[in-house]
Amino acid sequence: MKTYRFLISGKVQGVWYRKFVSENAKKRGFKGYVRNLSDGRVEAVANIENPQRLEEFLEILKEGSPFSIVENIKFEEIPFENFEDFEIRY
Repeated sequence: MKTYRFLISGKVQGVWYRKFVSENAKKRGFKGYVRNLSDGRVEAVANIENPQRLEEFLEILKEGSPFSIVENIKFEEIPFENFEDFEIRY
C-alpha cells in the first residue's frame, strides 16, 4: 500500500469536482481526501494498492464532474498515511 498526492489543475473549483471525486472514490473503495487549494488547484491524497488501482483513481480524477475541465494532473508518492474513509476536506 502506498500513499499518493495528486494536484489537479483546470476548471476544478466551484464545479462540483470534489464531490464527484469523493463519491466515486468511495464507491470504488479508495481511502483519502480531496480539497481545494488557494491557488485554484485541487489536491487529492489517496492510498493506492497497486498500479491498476492507481490508473483507476487517475481515471476518476480525469473524468471529473460534468462542469469541470481537467487540464493537468501531477502526482507523487508521499510517506504512507492511513485513512479510514474518503472525504472532502475544507
